[in-house]
Parts: sequence; C-alpha cells; structure tokens
Amino acid sequence: MSNTADISDIANWFLSKEAMTHKKLQKVCYYAVAWGWALMNKDIAKNDEFQAWVHGPVSPVLYDTYKGSGWNLINKTKTPSDISADVTDLLESVWLTYGSKSGNELEALSHSEKPWLEARAGLSAAERSSEPINPGIMIEFYNSIKSTEY
Repeated sequence: MSNTADISDIANWFLSKEAMTHKKLQKVCYYAVAWGWALMNKDIAKNDEFQAWVHGPVSPVLYDTYKGSGWNLINKTKTPSDISADVTDLLESVWLTYGSKSGNELEALSHSEKPWLEARAGLSAAERSSEPINPGIMIEFYNSIKSTEY
C-alpha cells in the first residue's frame, strides 16, 4: 500500500459509497484533500490540485476523467485497495459530514469558504479561472472551523 493514493483512488472510494454526479464527486474529493491538509498536514493524494472554477473547486484530473458524464450519475464502483488506513478514516469522516449533501449544496458551501473565495479574488462570478486553491489557506481555514465540523 502506498503512502499517497492517486486522486482517482480517492474519487473511486467515494464512488464506492454511491453513484453521484460529477459535481458532487468533485466537491467531496475537494473536501477530502482540504481536510487532509488541515487534520493530517499532508497531501492525501497525488495529482490533487484543485482550481477555483466557476462552480467551485475542481480537480482538472478528475474533470478530464468524468467530463463525459454531464449531469448524469457516475456509476457506483468497488472500494479501491490502495488507500492507507489513516486516509480511509479521514474519507469516512468527510463522507459522514458531506455525503448527504447534493452537488449544488456542496457548490454553495464551497462558495462561502475562504480557500475558494481567495483563489477567485478579482474575478467576476462567471469568469473562467485555473487558479489553484492554496493548501496553506485550506489548512488555515479548515483548522479554524474544525471544532464545529468534527
């Protein structure tokens, strides 16, 4: 088992919970990475950059993989085996916190949070951006709210 899974492994882990839209998948993966930074002070996945797109945080790697799904549900998968126990525990917590929300609810939530807002500073609501969301700001913001989330 590797120390760091790939972002696609993280996506497959969430897809093992339920079929979901591309938007929801992007957001739960974002929250997994963000909380990994805040709670574990590390990257939990390779290729885990999230950018501040119009509809919230987006992983270009996951976008390329799932863009053909459109608004349709992405099928449920089997749980990947290449995820360490500590990361699996984190993913379970993220799922318990965010898994019952829709993609639109998660988009609205991410739009209210400092990491996405700072990465989009100076842009109009509909303006495209590939600005990365800063892991340092994720750490600062999610640590500031962790007592209310976990």
